Amino acid sequence: MFSTLILLATFLVLGIPAALLGIPYTLARRDISWMYRTGMRITNLGVRAAGLRITRIGVENIPPGQACIFMANHVSNLDPPVLLPLIPGRITVMLKSSLMSIPLLGTAMRLAKFIPVERGRSREAGRASVAQASEALAEGLHIVVFPEGTRSPDGRLSTFKKGPFFLAREHSAPILPVAIIGTERALPKNAFSIRRGPVTLRFLPAIYPDRYATREDLMVAVHQAIAAALPPSMQPLTV
Repeated sequence: MFSTLILLATFLVLGIPAALLGIPYTLARRDISWMYRTGMRITNLGVRAAGLRITRIGVENIPPGQACIFMANHVSNLDPPVLLPLIPGRITVMLKSSLMSIPLLGTAMRLAKFIPVERGRSREAGRASVAQASEALAEGLHIVVFPEGTRSPDGRLSTFKKGPFFLAREHSAPILPVAIIGTERALPKNAFSIRRGPVTLRFLPAIYPDRYATREDLMVAVHQAIAAALPPSMQPLTV
């Protein structure tokens, strides 16, 4: 419980003043850079202060100078704050639309061009999300997606949603599979108390959509890459 309180205190004590200064500064300058960097530093500081020892492996696999779609397994609420600050360059995230209603944080995420996605969304809402993601890629922003759509209930990699792979094929954007290991122990689904300990991020070799005949083939390739990089206890029962 202490680690959870440290994380929340870091986010509140540093995050609220940063947002109160950063939002008007960003609106006045029309430049998100300062607020983005500050937000990511606070996020990274918070998870480390909570006792997570993060190791990043395979950063050399990220193609330089190219907007990529990062796809990671999703086992914990800690996955985004652990992963996002350690991706080189500026990123945007496809996330639950309800998070955009959080005071200050929601405004900051909109300014950073984070992309709201509604579960069970209408076709029109789906098109709007894809259009925003397309604009982000065209501007050179990386996109982060958790293609399972929700957290795994048992820590094992589950099936993927098809939408992100449609986006990747449409833009021929490289997919960077990421295996997150350790957050499933630090904060499992439905838990509140953070356990201190190691977390590993494995950035795997890029997968290029134009090398696959169909969206389904591409999805299988990414799923298999992430599954192979996970320990047996996190691999799907059938790969």
